[in-house]
Amino acid sequence: MLLAHRRYWRFNVILISVLMLIGFAVSFIVPVFARTLTGLRVAGFRLPFYLGAQGAIIVYLLLIAVYIVAMTRADRRLRQAAADDAASDLSREVTR
Repeated sequence: MLLAHRRYWRFNVILISVLMLIGFAVSFIVPVFARTLTGLRVAGFRLPFYLGAQGAIIVYLLLIAVYIVAMTRADRRLRQAAADDAASDLSREVTR
């Protein structure tokens, strides 16, 4: 079970780090290169305007959704590891 907890928290920290890096890029790197990215268009709008107006909010909501889905799966795996560990402990008790 200890190994399952370590994997769970390692996954959690890596996931948060990656998602925060993406959020940082959308918040700070895109505005720095706004003049260079003016030629790119999304839905008819220039990319810096689109990200500033609504794209960044959409990205943040997607990051939250990705975190929820990924951590739900990780929680499920941790619960399964705990159940497997409890079942193996019970079988050891019965065989004694």
